[in-house]
Amino acid sequence: MTHIGHRFRGPCLSVCAVLLLAASALPVSAASDDQNPGAPSIRPPSSADFFLGRPRVTVGLRGNWVFASAGSDIFDFVTDQLTIERSAFNRPGFGLDLSINVAPRVDVTMGFEGSMMRQGSEYRDFVDNKLLPIEQTTSLKEQAVSAGVKFALLPAGRRVSRFAWIPSKLTPYVGAGGGILRYDFEQVGDFVDFADSHVFTSTFRSAGWTPSAYAAGGTDIHLFNRVFMSLEGRYTWSSAALDRDFVDFDPIDLKGFRFGAGFHYAF
Repeated sequence: MTHIGHRFRGPCLSVCAVLLLAASALPVSAASDDQNPGAPSIRPPSSADFFLGRPRVTVGLRGNWVFASAGSDIFDFVTDQLTIERSAFNRPGFGLDLSINVAPRVDVTMGFEGSMMRQGSEYRDFVDNKLLPIEQTTSLKEQAVSAGVKFALLPAGRRVSRFAWIPSKLTPYVGAGGGILRYDFEQVGDFVDFADSHVFTSTFRSAGWTPSAYAAGGTDIHLFNRVFMSLEGRYTWSSAALDRDFVDFDPIDLKGFRFGAGFHYAF
């Protein structure tokens, strides 16, 4: 028995020594973590979408609804003489957006917008010699290229480590800018010559480029990963002289409010 005890005493002492060393190492490791609770970690958070650094570029596509001012005398004439209401110049549209972050709350923006309406009508107080309606179609198309600045009213996100940046759920913003706008106003069909009341078929058209300016406000909503939804209201100021098809009319009023909603992707 003595020989057996001596045979196992050495291995037992060795195992006990290893266990004691392991037990003493565990508290030391835990203590080192507790001593630096705010130390940066390269592990990103597991409960939220994150970026490896703040995104610098955002591109997107949105749909718009344009509420046209339609305040100039060409619109007065059209709505007085024809069965077309001023609200008919409200129209759907779309937009393409590019945004580049240049400061913590400041983006430089560029965009393209397009919209179009087309409305059939007839004279309110005239018919032809067969007592039939005198019909025509009025259309208004717009395309605009703009550049501006967007300022975030709240931080767009927060850094949680040396590597991870979490975007805010909602980021309201305001913005302003300017650009150039092309309009195309056209009427096609039958018309009355008020000099002798005869009916004739023709096309009246005015088109061209003109400067524009805008002010905007909205919010960016983080949906998931790098995808955001944007809601924006924008008011645009613009007008243009009409071509000679429309004699003695004031410049056409191209002002209006636009509400847009769309999706953007951040890089």
